[in-house]
Amino acid sequence: MSCGRDGDLGGPTEKCGVVGASLAGRDAARPLYYSLYALQHRGQESAGIVTHDGFQQHDHVSMGLVGDAFSEADIDGLKGSAGIGHVRYPTAGSVDKSCAQPFTVSFKSGSLALSHNGNLVNSEEIRDELAGKGHAFTSDGDTEVIAHDLARNLLEEDLVRAVKRTMSRIHGSYSLAIMHDETVLGVRDPEGNRPLVIGEVEDGYVIASESSAIDTIDGELVRDVRPGELVVLRPDGAGYDTYQLVERDRPAHCFFEHVYFARPDSVIDDNLVYEVRRELGRKLWEESGIETDVVMPVPDSGRAFASGYAEAAQEDGSNVEFAEGLMKNRYVGRTFIMPTQDERERAVRLKLNPIKSTVEGRTVTIIDDSIVRGTTSTQLVRLLKDCGAEEVHMRIGAPPIVAPCYMGINMATREELIASDKSVEEIREAISADSLAYLSKEAIADALSVSQSDLCLGCVTGEYPYDIDDEETDRDVTRPVIDGASD
Repeated sequence: MSCGRDGDLGGPTEKCGVVGASLAGRDAARPLYYSLYALQHRGQESAGIVTHDGFQQHDHVSMGLVGDAFSEADIDGLKGSAGIGHVRYPTAGSVDKSCAQPFTVSFKSGSLALSHNGNLVNSEEIRDELAGKGHAFTSDGDTEVIAHDLARNLLEEDLVRAVKRTMSRIHGSYSLAIMHDETVLGVRDPEGNRPLVIGEVEDGYVIASESSAIDTIDGELVRDVRPGELVVLRPDGAGYDTYQLVERDRPAHCFFEHVYFARPDSVIDDNLVYEVRRELGRKLWEESGIETDVVMPVPDSGRAFASGYAEAAQEDGSNVEFAEGLMKNRYVGRTFIMPTQDERERAVRLKLNPIKSTVEGRTVTIIDDSIVRGTTSTQLVRLLKDCGAEEVHMRIGAPPIVAPCYMGINMATREELIASDKSVEEIREAISADSLAYLSKEAIADALSVSQSDLCLGCVTGEYPYDIDDEETDRDVTRPVIDGASD
């Protein structure tokens, strides 16, 4: 499983970013490389690109950040105008190169490469069935399961029908970038849980987890891939075809993409993430605003929330001042080793340092996107009070996280989630804040201009849009029956 957010400070981590491109007259590797840089926030464990030159497949996959994973020679060796790429945070599968992506398969119907953002809840059932039919697996990740299932279906069906057949068998969240020989495909799961967009560049088309990747290569966002839709990029950048393979009554978009994971400059499901976060901050003031001398974000995740909160407060006549009162040390990476409890408690001070003149002798509201285990919040409150804050109030731009995520976010177990067995008042006492308030589910839906029923709120309700063992569902859903799967 993956570490915590940026320095193991206790936040959630997200599984992966995907990208694919079909271009005319130039190699796709360099645009894919730049796109992966734009998606680096979605995964820092490994990075990879697979291309096809019309005759053969070329690949380079390595552990580490994008800038470390590829050399100039690596990029030059990835020939072909079609390709897909991937950055990974592991939430299903090992932390080693065997689970790094894109995952590739060669079989008698051609070559296949696949990048996956999300998480299947029935991968073991499909793995058992395929293993019983002679498929040999080299990793314990769910991406290889999808690749093997699709490869088997391609032996019997054309490309579109093979994808549809695999979609009828896999259950869970997924946005996929697939390459079959030189044809690049994008697939979004029927609930639309994980994001995927289509973009146009001067000489072709791309698919990506977020629009910021398209911006990076001077492209234009076309639209979101619809839930249950297959997008087929034509060779040589000539256009794209779409197929609505699965229909659902309602989607289950992950609200946490807008709260935390996506880049603020990305557009997801027709919403600019930055503006959504500012609106969430405004609603946070409306629901639980408190008069203090200063409001400050926990960088970087709380910045847009705090901006919207302060603006709404000032419009209401409050004298609250917006200030960047916590400075972030960006050189303390997430691999920082803290072997003792004393050193672990020092991690926040290494990562974040208050500006004393902003804090000393003043009442302070700090705003963050979430509280997961509570460790970071406790240390932040203590840090600000040690620097002379008279009062420290905490406001959170999401509802309390009471349950784990099975959809591709490493959100910790129920035993580790502070809100799973504590009330808001008990959490306030635990983190020693003078007051604590969370944003409501209704405010999230209002900010996104959608119904709550169209969102995945499993981590804040304990009810999920998928059929997960020993968990409640928020809709009528049953996972596919897989022949030959063990009980």
